[in-house]
Amino acid sequence: MTTVVMLTAENPSGELVDSSQPLISIEDQGLTRGDGVFETMLSSNRSVRKLDSHLARLANSARMLDLPAPDNQALTSAIALALDEVETGPQTVVGEEHVVKIIISRGTPEAGPHCWVTAAPAPSSTLDQREHGVAAMTLPRGHDPAEDGAYPWLLTGAKTLSYALNMAVLRYVKKQGADEAIFVTEDRRILEGATSSVLVARVENGVKTLLTPEPNHGILPGTTQGAIFTAAREHGWELGFGPLYPQDLYESDGVWLASSVRLLAPVIRLNGNPLPVDKGLTEELLSYLAQG
Repeated sequence: MTTVVMLTAENPSGELVDSSQPLISIEDQGLTRGDGVFETMLSSNRSVRKLDSHLARLANSARMLDLPAPDNQALTSAIALALDEVETGPQTVVGEEHVVKIIISRGTPEAGPHCWVTAAPAPSSTLDQREHGVAAMTLPRGHDPAEDGAYPWLLTGAKTLSYALNMAVLRYVKKQGADEAIFVTEDRRILEGATSSVLVARVENGVKTLLTPEPNHGILPGTTQGAIFTAAREHGWELGFGPLYPQDLYESDGVWLASSVRLLAPVIRLNGNPLPVDKGLTEELLSYLAQG
């Protein structure tokens, strides 16, 4: 059962509502047009991980859509209320896990924007991918997002409710026997996963290097990727920011898809071809997240 906290004018810090009852107007523009923004976060032991980073990205997304600036204090209170009431989540390496979402919708033309927070136990499918890995396919993005930054109406870098394309991609790859997509440009440069960041490890002469595609090329900044990079640097890793191509993934010592809820899922196959899987490296990188 999902716990829902609505932030209202009468109670801006949030109030618990019954998620089985109608809560959203049929004319809500977040529903009818995907006109809104969101953040999905992982809670461990009923405390949201990297909350400041998520709130900063939410504020940036809201600014890009000309939505009101989120009230971080009110959102923090609403999150705490949701996590106080949510049912028990699974126990993992990072503790008791829940998925928390903040959603800001354009609302109806009459009432205007509104916001709510949800919390639910982390799904078993997510934990399974983290433990057993995923099969991925490279797919063309159809355009180079690095060229979109000059056009603010394309919302490059915003995390919006318009996720139909991402879901269509996942349905497509599942029909091909894969779990995830990794987008590439026309010249085969690696961008990001449909719902994740791409991480690549190389180990040469005892030197460990962690790489990810260039974040300034129209790629949504990943909070989990950023957290892993910060910890890896502190533990002596070299860091790099692309460009990366499919061959770099095949010749690596490990490839992972990183996201806030899945944390780190090793890619075990790419386009049907096996990739090297180093359990030790996976555990090391996950341990950095567990410490955070």
